[in-house]
Amino acid sequence: MGIVAGLDSSPEFTRIVVCDADTGAVLKQGYAPHPVEGRPSDVDPQAWLLSLGEAAGGGLLEGVQAIGVSAQQNAVVPLDAQGNTVRPAMVGGDKRAQVAAADLVDALGGREAWAQSVGCVPQAAQPVTKLRWLNKTEPDAALRTAVLLQAHDWLVWQLLGRPVRRTTDRGGASGTGYWSAATGAYRSDLVELALGHPAMLPEVIGPSDAAGTTPEGLLISAGTGETMAAAFGLGIGLGDAVVSLGASGSVMAVHPEALVDNTGMITSLADATGMHLPVVTTLNAVRTLRGAAEMLSLGDLESLSDLAMKSTPGAHGLVLLPYLEGERTPNLPHTAGTLTGLRRESMRPEHLARAAFEGMLCGLADALDVLRGRGVEVRRVFLLGAAAELSAVQAAAPALFGAQVVVPQPADYAAIGAARQAAWALGVSQGTLDPRTPPMWQGPAAQVLEPGEELAVGQAVRQQYVSVREQTYPGAFR
Repeated sequence: MGIVAGLDSSPEFTRIVVCDADTGAVLKQGYAPHPVEGRPSDVDPQAWLLSLGEAAGGGLLEGVQAIGVSAQQNAVVPLDAQGNTVRPAMVGGDKRAQVAAADLVDALGGREAWAQSVGCVPQAAQPVTKLRWLNKTEPDAALRTAVLLQAHDWLVWQLLGRPVRRTTDRGGASGTGYWSAATGAYRSDLVELALGHPAMLPEVIGPSDAAGTTPEGLLISAGTGETMAAAFGLGIGLGDAVVSLGASGSVMAVHPEALVDNTGMITSLADATGMHLPVVTTLNAVRTLRGAAEMLSLGDLESLSDLAMKSTPGAHGLVLLPYLEGERTPNLPHTAGTLTGLRRESMRPEHLARAAFEGMLCGLADALDVLRGRGVEVRRVFLLGAAAELSAVQAAAPALFGAQVVVPQPADYAAIGAARQAAWALGVSQGTLDPRTPPMWQGPAAQVLEPGEELAVGQAVRQQYVSVREQTYPGAFR
């Protein structure tokens, strides 16, 4: 079919991969940081274009027939009626908007009303919450806002020469807080509730549709958010879940239908293929390990892992409920961590180190069980993040998750997913691919870890954790 490119505009940089459209083999790569210091809450979107141009330098895109765009989620670009930015884009987990999130929950009648309406409860990071913040704190800017785009929508629109038609995809739209994955429709009344007046929203096009063609003949696919692009780049399907180990953690899985969760623990997103991507978030993943390392005066997580491996499963009865920043899953926003099982023989550094790893992984297993409890099948768990390489994580995860664990080699999966989307749109436009079936690209190189004989031991450790959690916070998951 030819050559395609995938562009990932993350919060800090632009990465471009050029791939063979048939196999997905990466042929060339480009990279450039955004010309922005740190991670501010407000960013001029022109910075994204500047790093895009730098990443594409040296003729990187020569011969490319189609390009897909992945970009950071939750970034809102408010435009006036002429298409100019009203103010800098509002990006990231914007803590300024926490009060606005609570206001919106109350304004619609509570968490259940939001879950039923759009499959999620407003959080500070979400676009709908940022619109409420804008309305309350910068009313003049809010009043001039006529069009709302997310980061990948804006980049696609710019690449196409700012046409009258503005587009987005299901994946990106599902994270806004004003589009429902269950109904496939916008809730423009929620935009008005947040912003104070209606605004124009981009057209939601299908996963294999093209957003348009540049004057030079380069086909631009629909684009999507980073989470959906990474899932598409990994090639996950039904039966697969992805556990991401950042400071906080997230668990997502492919499912054929949208899940409405009245507790708000599940965020019902759409994926980049026409399926659904329910996500459950925990507030405490690698921050649990970093806290334990500091407590034990260890310089890095590798040292903590080595120490933990000197202990045994169950950490001699030590159990850590890792709710260091409060917790979202279960919903315990104002709680703290709990360490139980202290006996003379368990009060050793290696047992505390082991308890930190087991506590983190059991907290993520709780999140997996939220999805399993709603009928989501989990046969394989893809483990992402630098901490996935730690020996203590790899030793414990398969048995605690009760599933095969796949640790993919580090790669730019969001950019690869964007390129795969471009190949799909290109194939459909040429009549060589079915609009319902994405191109079959080779999966990532990965380590595969089986629970094996450790499964029974792991499930006993998990039960020990659940017993402590239920005793400390009875009914937390009801």
